[in-house]
Amino acid sequence: MSPELKLKERESIMSKRIVNFSAGPAVLPESVLEEAQSELLNYRDSGMSVMEMSHRSAEFEGIRNDAEANLRTLLSIPDNYSVLFLQGGATQQFAMLPMNLASKESSVDLVQTGSWTKKATKEHQKITTVNIAATGESDNFLKLPTLSASSFNPTAAYAYMCSNNTIFGTQFKQFPDTGELPLVVDMSSDILSRRLDISKFGVIFAGAQKNVGPSGVTIVIVRNDLMERVSDDIPDIFKYSVHAKADSLYNTPPTYGIYMAGLVFKWILDQGGLAVIEEKNDIKARLLYNAIDEIPLFYSPVEEKDRSLMNVVFRIREDNDALEAQFVKEATAAGFTNLKGHRSVGGLRASIYNAQPLANIEAFVSFMETFAQNNS
Repeated sequence: MSPELKLKERESIMSKRIVNFSAGPAVLPESVLEEAQSELLNYRDSGMSVMEMSHRSAEFEGIRNDAEANLRTLLSIPDNYSVLFLQGGATQQFAMLPMNLASKESSVDLVQTGSWTKKATKEHQKITTVNIAATGESDNFLKLPTLSASSFNPTAAYAYMCSNNTIFGTQFKQFPDTGELPLVVDMSSDILSRRLDISKFGVIFAGAQKNVGPSGVTIVIVRNDLMERVSDDIPDIFKYSVHAKADSLYNTPPTYGIYMAGLVFKWILDQGGLAVIEEKNDIKARLLYNAIDEIPLFYSPVEEKDRSLMNVVFRIREDNDALEAQFVKEATAAGFTNLKGHRSVGGLRASIYNAQPLANIEAFVSFMETFAQNNS
């Protein structure tokens, strides 16, 4: 195919892409998708796709090692932390964490902020005692509880929280200083959206399908000394230490997902790193929240200081379900999709992860203004 035809084909494909506000699996950088497409059949003259190569081959070893190295660079991960690429999603970590770090004789302090921490509570309770250190349930999880060092029991195995809540649209902007008590955080929906001091955490974990790559990969960043807690009774497949010793190759890992995550890590570095990404995310979120606050038809039920920069939850005044359904229908026709709120809470939600371009937010705000004018 000539270069001219290739360009026309690309333009045709790109013109058909929608503005995807899905909470996950979510939008990926177009340049990453194009790079993956170019290497799909023949990865760097290996004669095969990444999906076909052995996870123990030299080619994949390079892919995995580069992915870890770039993630360590992005987050400035100290040497006394291991980076694991696992399977099972964040949901598996709800059980894997207490299996590794707690026991029936210990307890875990948990900050209850929504559906995902409730699911984590249920799994934790099968293995250890759970104490609710703080909760936002009385505010319907639309406001985050205030946390301090005194919120936690220093004799607990660890403190557990979720940094960003996709369903209710809340996000912790700071994390509590828990001292010697390890802080474990589910960052599935906002990892790599901002800078972090990794030394303040015992474990960070995240499903990849929101800000990192396709579904199938789970990132776990764990402080090495914590891996020594695990009992011999735990099956090896669930031990962090086993996966760390094997460089995440104890069993066949999600090879293509790791490859895609590695491309995203490189893309973030090419953007200028997390400082630049954080600034871009702040600009996008402020633009959309300002529109929600200033256009009379819309409002956000979330406490302003707790609003998520990743998942913007909003409603039409008087919680008009019929008009919200019309808004979703018209938005979809205009190319803006996946705007329905989570089925458990209803309303509207726009997920604006790292890969969501500012131009898409600007176009969506224009659509909101036109919709409001037509339905005021």
